[in-house]
Amino acid sequence: MPKMKTRKAVASRFKVTGTGKLLRSRPGKRHILTKKSPKRKRQLSRPGLVSETQLKTYKRLMCVL
Repeated sequence: MPKMKTRKAVASRFKVTGTGKLLRSRPGKRHILTKKSPKRKRQLSRPGLVSETQLKTYKRLMCVL
């Protein structure tokens, strides 16, 4: 049976941590930034974790399981 190919679109959006969780970037930091407070923009630039419900799906697409 051939190997599964990695979905590059998914692999470019997420980073695997040492414990096997996935880091994601938060939405809302691309445009319309003038009305957002500096605190909100600063918090949006920090990475977030992928929820447990979607973790298995994205890991399978990245061939990480």
